[in-house]
Order: sequence, then C-alpha cells, then structure tokens
Amino acid sequence: MNRTFPLAMLGRPLLLGVLLVASPWLMGADHPGPASQTLTLDQCLRSAMDNSHRRPASALALEIAEAEHAQVLAGYWPQISMQAGFQRMDQAPDFLFPSSTFSVPAQAIPVGPGVNIPIPAQTFQVPAQDVKLMDRDSFVASLNSTWLLWDGGMRLGLARQAKGGVDLAKSEVRRTDLEINDSVTRMYYGAILARQLHQVGKDTLARMEATLVLTETMYKEGSGRVKKTDFLDNTIMVETIRATVATLEKNERMAQAALANTMGLGWESDVSPADLEIPFEPYAADLDQLVSTAFRWNLDWEQLEAGLGALEGAETAARSGHYPKLVMTVDLHQLWNDYDAGIATDRNKQGWTLGLGVKIPIFNGQLVTNQVREAHARLGKTKEEQFLLKEGIGLRVKDALLGLNAARKSLEATGRAMKAAEENRDLNTRAYQNELVDTQDVIKSQLIESLMTAQHLKDRFDHIALQSQLTLIIGNEVWKQLRVAE
Repeated sequence: MNRTFPLAMLGRPLLLGVLLVASPWLMGADHPGPASQTLTLDQCLRSAMDNSHRRPASALALEIAEAEHAQVLAGYWPQISMQAGFQRMDQAPDFLFPSSTFSVPAQAIPVGPGVNIPIPAQTFQVPAQDVKLMDRDSFVASLNSTWLLWDGGMRLGLARQAKGGVDLAKSEVRRTDLEINDSVTRMYYGAILARQLHQVGKDTLARMEATLVLTETMYKEGSGRVKKTDFLDNTIMVETIRATVATLEKNERMAQAALANTMGLGWESDVSPADLEIPFEPYAADLDQLVSTAFRWNLDWEQLEAGLGALEGAETAARSGHYPKLVMTVDLHQLWNDYDAGIATDRNKQGWTLGLGVKIPIFNGQLVTNQVREAHARLGKTKEEQFLLKEGIGLRVKDALLGLNAARKSLEATGRAMKAAEENRDLNTRAYQNELVDTQDVIKSQLIESLMTAQHLKDRFDHIALQSQLTLIIGNEVWKQLRVAE
C-alpha cells in the first residue's frame, strides 16, 4: 500500500489552513522598508489618529456644514449694506422750460378822481429758460437695510435642514474615528497572528527536520521497519513545509507593512506589534438591553435621525411657498455736490426712506403644492426605512454576539484539542524512536498539532475581531460597559 498519498492528503489541508487563516489580514506592501518600529496597540491608535488624512477631511466637512447652518441663521437678521461712488458727467444736467406766451386783457387804470388811463389788450412772449440742476461732479453715499419680517416658515425650515447637515457631519466624524480604530485594531492583531503562524511554521519545520534525521538513521541503521519510502515521504513533507514557512515569513512582513499603512505611515515603514499574544476578553451582555442601548450610539441610526430632521425642515420650507412674505426696507442717502440750486439743495442732498413691501403668491401652476408633496413623501419614505434599519441593527448586534459566543466555544474546544495534539505528538515521537509506530503516525501527529495550534490562534483572532466589529456597530461607549474580568 502506498503511504505517500495519505501524507500528501494530510499535509495539504494543514498548509491551506495556515495560509487561509493568515491571508485575509495580511495585505500591504511587499517590500519592507528601513523604518521599523515596535509599538503597542494604544500607540498605533494614537499614530493613526494623528496621521490619518480621513480625520481632517471629516473635520472640514463638519466645518462646511456648520458654516452652511450659520448662513441660514443669518437670514433672521437685517441685511445692511453701504454704497458710495463718485461720478463725473460730460456736462452739468439742466432742465429746459419751453418758451411761452401770456395775454393781458384791456383794462383802465384809475390814476385820480374820475380819471382812468385805458390800456389796450397785450400779448407777451416768454423765451425758453435753461435751468442748471446740479454740478457735473457728484459724490453719493447710501446706507441700505432689508429685513425679512415674515416668511411663512421658510427660514425655520432651511435652518432645520442645515442643522440636519451638521448632525450628519458630526456623525461622520465619529464614524471616521471608529473605523480607524476598527481597522488598526484588526490589523494590529492580524500582525500578531501572522507572527504566531510564522512561528508555528518554524517550530513544525524544526520538528520535522529532527524527525527526518531520525528517519534517515532508522532507515539506514534500524531493524528495517522504516523503509526508504518513509524517508522520502518525510523529505517531501519537510521541503513542503519549508516552502510554506517562507510564505508565512513574507506574510508576517506584509502584515506589519499593512499595519503601518493603516496608521497613515508611508509604504517604506513597517510596524511590529509589541504584544506577543492576542488577548481573550470575555463579555457579559443581555441582547435586548444591548440592542436598545445601541440605538443611542449606532452611527447609521444617528445619521437617519439627522436625515429625518433635515427632511422635516425641507417640508416646512416648501410649505412656506403658500404664505406671503413681508419685507421692511430702510435707506439713508447723502449727496455731495458743489451746486446749491436746482435739485442740489440742502433738502435734496440728504434724507431717508422707510418702506414696507409684501409679496403674496396667487398662482404658480401647483408648483408649491407639488414641492410639499415631494418633501412629505421623502419624509414618509425615510420614516419607513427607519423601521427597516431598526431591525437591521438588531440583527447585526445579535449576529455579532452569537459570533462572539461561537468563537469563545470554538476557542475553548481548540485549546483542548491543541493540548491533546501536543501530548499525542510527544507520545508518537518517543514511540517512533523505539520503532513502535510507523513514520506516518509521527508525521501525522506533528501536522495535526500544527493545524490545531493554527486553528486555536485563528479562533482567538476571530474573537477579538468580532469585538472590534461590535464596537463599530454600537460605539466604544457601549462596548466598554460589556467587558468583564477573565
């Protein structure tokens, strides 16, 4: 019976398992640079917060939203402006009185008692008169104010829309920090996992090399129980594991580069985690209470509520189109002109004007009505989506908690399996030295120990990755309340 086939079938799942465990988290630069650091998780998080370009972008987005909100609030205040200017005309303006005639009827002018001087009827011609109004050079200044006294709720609606934008931007700032925290945390522990898997590979290779030496000795000098085929099987397995160890070494360096990249460092940098193992932190939480509390911190829920506020404001602003708008205007003016006659008198050179204006919508082809319908429909649609989101958040939290529970149980089971595999490998190795078991058995025990160790390390990583995922779902503030001492 050929013994090579079972060994190959056993070795491939181990190598595949080790690579699959590592590969999802080992992404990054392929060439490690000269800048290498050993940092704790807190140091990595601080560096990521300091170096990330996403945080300034989200902060500027918040600043934009706050500025837009302030622009809307400015509409509640009078708008005051000042204008000044100098003008020179080609010639002084004038006013031309056209020529005219007027008639004087015949009359007798008394000059004494009983004495009258008769005057015949006469007609007089008045020539045209060119009257200068003002000097050709003038300097004019005015102060204008416009105040919207009543708008039917337009400014209130726009302000609520802008406030919704501010709340949305604040939520994005918090989301950015949580996502950076989640990415750095997973990459940090992924780098630890890669280092541990690399060490598992090296330990397995060292044991297999020792077994190969023993197999060669027993093949050449033993009783004949160990054959050349056993030696060749062992040699194939050793060289296969040696190639796998080279890949795991590369993956470890890639994981360190990926961690550095997530922290906002350059491609030439790599960061080695200061922790040697992935911690196991059990949790205690009631699902119903956790889901209820999650609505206080969940980012999607927070953004939906901000959107509802903005849509309610949009509906209010649309309804304002049905109502009149009342505006008050005030104007102060001053004219400087060297001429003191015509229209450039002291009375005309300075003064003020107060006005009230009203704009009443009469007919607009149902434009405002349909704008209100649209805004109301959008608001109703979002409210219906709120129910879907509520269910979705509950399912996500439930899935994460069930995943944590499953990972904890799997971690405990693989821990026991790992210890049993270690003891089984030790027994088979000692028995092999006395030729009590076949070469297959000792190789199989070593591979199974490596597989159980790798699986146990993966389960530990999965547990802490799920914790990070739950943090992203419900927020740091809630997750910190769930941690309990081991």
